[in-house]
Amino acid sequence: MTKALPNGRPSGPTGALTRLAPGMALCAALALAAYGVQAVEAKLLGRAWLEAVALAILGGALVRTAWTPGPVWRPGINVSAKLVLEIAVVLLGATIDARAMAAIGIPLLLGIAIEVIAAIAASYGIGRLFGLPQRMSILIACGNAICGNSAIAAVAPVIGADGEDVAASISFTAAIGVALVLGLPLAAGALNVGHAAFGVFAGLTVYAVPQVLAATAPVSALSTQIGTVTKLTRVLMLGPVIALISLIGLKEREEPDEAAPAVTAGDRPVRGASRRGRPALGQLLPWFIVGFMLLIIARSTGLAPRAAVGPATQAANILTIVSMAALGLGVDMGALSRAGARVSAVVTLSITLISVLAVLLIVIVGVR
Repeated sequence: MTKALPNGRPSGPTGALTRLAPGMALCAALALAAYGVQAVEAKLLGRAWLEAVALAILGGALVRTAWTPGPVWRPGINVSAKLVLEIAVVLLGATIDARAMAAIGIPLLLGIAIEVIAAIAASYGIGRLFGLPQRMSILIACGNAICGNSAIAAVAPVIGADGEDVAASISFTAAIGVALVLGLPLAAGALNVGHAAFGVFAGLTVYAVPQVLAATAPVSALSTQIGTVTKLTRVLMLGPVIALISLIGLKEREEPDEAAPAVTAGDRPVRGASRRGRPALGQLLPWFIVGFMLLIIARSTGLAPRAAVGPATQAANILTIVSMAALGLGVDMGALSRAGARVSAVVTLSITLISVLAVLLIVIVGVR
């Protein structure tokens, strides 16, 4: 039987659901609205240029600007921002098949791995040089170097990023992503780039697999095939990168000069934990990173049935959008707008650097 707490609210599972329901329902409603706007975009423009992930966090931020959710809403919002996103990260592992690596060749494969690591390090350095917080610098670096929104969403709970970090990172990378999709086919025609080389370049610079298809399809089928495989190989770096950030990033993620926000993606480390002795295994490698890696292994070895990939992908996408709405509800639009010029500069410089690294890799490997 469910008992009542001193304040009159029920305890136990029923009480937990009662406390979480308002905030989670709000986040789900914002996610549904984001899907609706995305569908309208696709209907009117032929393609959803601004995806539901970005729309959800921006929608949450707009709601937060007009109204501050009270204590009744906060438990469900916090669970949506943390646990729901962590579950989405686990499910994302089922969408990644490491066997795609074999199709691209060892020299290019190694080159992509080196290029991603170099791009993350350099982009993080640019972010810090421009005075961005550590978490935002990490998110922008991983988003630009790996796979845009998916990388930002996957890394956010590992570093305990708050809504403003995620909102700024996703908003500006989304804008750059649209520019790349529109501009790359025009550049390929003007510069008379080889179809294979263009596919590799698009796969190394464009954020999402559908965007790679959109950027390469106007050029040739060969560009699309090579671009897709290159992009998938780049996505495979997400697992090792987030595991590495989790293992070595405890000290880097401690920011005594930054006030703790109300809503974060995942839990932040306890300040000073990295200096008081060896951290617990759960701190070094959170459960959702372990689950993410295990699902990659299951998918790549055939243990996970192919029929489960589609539902896992859809579930991961839905849960990510719900969590982005929750993070948006913790965004201070004033702080976000004040950081806008710096974030825009960092994202632009970062993608420019990644483009240069991509050209160098193409020349070194000899793709034509």
